[in-house]
Amino acid sequence: MPSADPSRVGCQPVGARWPAGVQAAWTYREGGVSVGPWSSFNLGDHVGDDPLAVASNRQRLATACGVRPVFLRQVHGSAVCRLQPDTPDGVQADACWTDQTGLACTVLVADCLPILFAAPGGASVAAAHAGWRGLAGRQGHGVLEALCEQWPAVQRPADRSRTTVWLGPCIGPRQFEVGEDVRQAFLSSDAASVAHFVPRAPTATGPDRYLADLPALARRRLMRLGFTVIDGNDGSAAWCTVSQPSWFFSHRRDTARLGGSGRMAALIWRRL
Repeated sequence: MPSADPSRVGCQPVGARWPAGVQAAWTYREGGVSVGPWSSFNLGDHVGDDPLAVASNRQRLATACGVRPVFLRQVHGSAVCRLQPDTPDGVQADACWTDQTGLACTVLVADCLPILFAAPGGASVAAAHAGWRGLAGRQGHGVLEALCEQWPAVQRPADRSRTTVWLGPCIGPRQFEVGEDVRQAFLSSDAASVAHFVPRAPTATGPDRYLADLPALARRRLMRLGFTVIDGNDGSAAWCTVSQPSWFFSHRRDTARLGGSGRMAALIWRRL
């Protein structure tokens, strides 16, 4: 397995307006030991990469951040778990929260949207994996609604308005082509979200296709829930995983072309 320069671990701090005592980071694709389509800082253990390389990359991340990232088994659903010191990696959930120090709420992405949260005063933190399925949910109840129900810090709307939220890199609005099924998944519970779907030029025989603005859809859902302090992804090309191959892994861009794609992480924690 090739070596990598440990001084170039592929992560950097998230510059949101976090409360005192809270830190966050996101990873990019350079600075690890993986090769092939997972080159080089792949953190996903379910995408066909060498398990030893993934383990080395995960250890590099933990060392760089000085915290234990807890990796979930994400299924594009709405399950939420609370992280405790004995929580193992691999718990099936698409969002997590903790009031413990030394544990990082962590989500893996390669086109889906990572969302990080810090409660007022930094008493607890949370992370959510928001692909379109988890964001839309069923009948308007998705991963964000589930997090609001199960994370005590944001069960009251007044607390949500003082919670800091950060949106990470994801597939951008000029790259995310979807069908009518995805559009209806959002419109069925929020007709005004139609503004975030731009019709593609019609074809003679093909079904209707749209360009969807995933970060805007997430901001809209967050604001409807009462979150108002929202930083990060503004939908510009700099945040687009598909458009920035030197920075980001992209499942949609690379899997069919290269046979696989790595995963990046967004993580947030309370300092010791």
